[in-house]
Amino acid sequence: MSQPLSAAGAARAMASTNDYTSQSAAVHTVLTREEREEMLKQQADPQDPEGPDKRPKRPISRWWQRLQSGPDKFSAAMALVALGVVYGDIGTSPLYVAQTFLSGQGGLANANYDAVTGMLSLVFWTITLITTIEYVLICMRVDNKGEGGIFALYSLLRKYGAWLVVPAMIGGSAFLADSVLTPAMSISSAVEGLKTLPAIEHVFEENTNLTVMITIIILLGVFAVQSRGTERIGKVFGSVVLVWFAFLAVTGFVNLTQNWSVLAALNPIRGVEFLFSGDNKAGLALMGTIFLSITGAEALYSDMGHVGRGNIYFTWPIVNIALVLCYFGQGAWMINNQHNPKYAETLPNPFFAMMTPNVRYVAVVLSVMAGIIASQALISGAFTIVSEATGLNWMPHMQVRYPARTRGQLYIPTVNFVLGAATIVVLLLFKDSEHIAAAYGLALTITMIMTSILVTFYLWHSHKRVGAVLFGILFPTIMVLFFLSSMAKFLHGGWFTFLITVGILIVMYTWNEGTKLESQQRRHMRSEDAIPALCRLHGDDTIPLYADNIVYLTSDKEMKRVDTDIFFSIFADQPKRARAWWGVSVETADEPFTREYSVENFGTDYLFRVRIRLGFKLPQSVPAYLHQIMHDLIKSGDLPIQTTRYPKVDADPDVGPIKYVLIHKALMPESKISSRGAWALRTKYTIRHAVGSPAQWFGVAPYNPCTEVQPLFLNTTQPPRLKRIYLQPKNTNPKNK
Repeated sequence: MSQPLSAAGAARAMASTNDYTSQSAAVHTVLTREEREEMLKQQADPQDPEGPDKRPKRPISRWWQRLQSGPDKFSAAMALVALGVVYGDIGTSPLYVAQTFLSGQGGLANANYDAVTGMLSLVFWTITLITTIEYVLICMRVDNKGEGGIFALYSLLRKYGAWLVVPAMIGGSAFLADSVLTPAMSISSAVEGLKTLPAIEHVFEENTNLTVMITIIILLGVFAVQSRGTERIGKVFGSVVLVWFAFLAVTGFVNLTQNWSVLAALNPIRGVEFLFSGDNKAGLALMGTIFLSITGAEALYSDMGHVGRGNIYFTWPIVNIALVLCYFGQGAWMINNQHNPKYAETLPNPFFAMMTPNVRYVAVVLSVMAGIIASQALISGAFTIVSEATGLNWMPHMQVRYPARTRGQLYIPTVNFVLGAATIVVLLLFKDSEHIAAAYGLALTITMIMTSILVTFYLWHSHKRVGAVLFGILFPTIMVLFFLSSMAKFLHGGWFTFLITVGILIVMYTWNEGTKLESQQRRHMRSEDAIPALCRLHGDDTIPLYADNIVYLTSDKEMKRVDTDIFFSIFADQPKRARAWWGVSVETADEPFTREYSVENFGTDYLFRVRIRLGFKLPQSVPAYLHQIMHDLIKSGDLPIQTTRYPKVDADPDVGPIKYVLIHKALMPESKISSRGAWALRTKYTIRHAVGSPAQWFGVAPYNPCTEVQPLFLNTTQPPRLKRIYLQPKNTNPKNK
């Protein structure tokens, strides 16, 4: 028979647990790089950060110091990172823009001087107006504590009107839909460059599906490594992209020297004239092709918080020049080879065709690497935007992992699987980049329109009324033109992107509506009505402890009253006795790196209502934060020390075992609710069942949480009374047989 532990033995056993568990008794403060920079910036004196004795005397030095102490600071290392993170998508556009243009014009033979210079003029001025002026110079000045993107923008503006949820949801859904097509488009267009290599050209002629197979293998590899994190290989992304842009600039300039006349495309009138001329075989759909040149513009804004605004300001002019040189070089090649009989029956890709065979080998290798980097950037962006949508209660709470030491790098298994499967379907459905281009771009035009609406609203409420009017007229109008041109190819592939956008939007809408309906039916008790029963249960030694601490994870915002769902859960079936009951909610703050909490103890030392406020960029790691809160309450005397005689997983000697409980709702048949509300709730519960428990999102899945189901009563109607039918007494007299 085992002997009970003495006090000294229990202390030794408790101390030894530190040797075999990674969970510390006290929670250490770990800040991300962005948080450390934000904290230092807030602590510094904005007027004189280094004191009067260290203030530079030269004007240039003072300007540099102000730059480095503000939000536009620059560093060479982060500028290199920005190249790999921000410009992957827009940097691969030269692979397919000119080829898509030739496809719309009916081949190279129809690409005369006016057509080519008109197309280049539209590309140049689209990049200038949309990417440089709208996004780099205007949108990037509208940040939420340094963070960009449509959800960060909505978090900044939602206090001004409930209707702002509409453009934010639509824009976010379209951005995620675009994330499905970008990997397939970028990598397939690069792999197709293998068909231009003389040594293996015949292999691809004999096996027409070989490029699709190679692209699928690369895509499977890209999605497979997401679970391991990309921190190590991410360090070389910037260097690869730097070489890629240098290659674009050099090859473009070499071909540009063969025909300087294409510089006439710098005149915007040439683009407008060609768009409405009879030489334009594609009509308004040409603008859909032109839009492909700026598909990565939204990434500049959404990734601003990762790399810093100043680093984008520094690197964008270099990237812009490289892109323009490459486009104009392709234009010069098209004019010089318009009547080349070699391309009379085939549709060439000017990007690869303008190079010599030996240079093409380098181009294919670099383009494949650039395509992978572009895909990685969009995949990581999809993880981030889903995580932010979850924080806004627009998507189900899914498991989030952090595979790298960099906390900002997320991995969501469900999103990774769905995104990977959808990308493979896109590739199998459309076969090559030429047909994928028909579906590409439509969703992103929607995102840009919604971003323009939100930025206009921000400028208006920032008392920049004239700027808001000018911005709201010019840029949304241009983006609507791009949208209409993309709709011209709706039946050729745009329908696929539209379906994905609508599907994601339905998930966001139903989840948001279902959450609102659940909140409306939530009921509360006054603390003086709930405390007596809880006090009796707390002191009733005849009932064994269910756990030292029972933690209910809830979305309830009420702090001064007791949630009836939690109260009846405690007393349902067998009463759940504990040393302390906790109701814990996590609220997403409008700032990116907020870490705050509030506590209401209702005048007791056994009932606590905790609200944790976390920035929209931070994970919801409830166990780690809750241990910190409990220790704070022990120090303040609000919570008694919970001495534990036996070892436990978290190795915290002052806090007893914790049992986490989640309460799910089920819609009852007799609930009085509109058909739309019932549909929203049923859809929400179906989605929740498919993607997993929110316990994973809250970080409590490894702690064996308990999930309870309670009926959701929404104005339940009393059913008609049943009529009792009395049974006839059984005749047991044998004479009557």
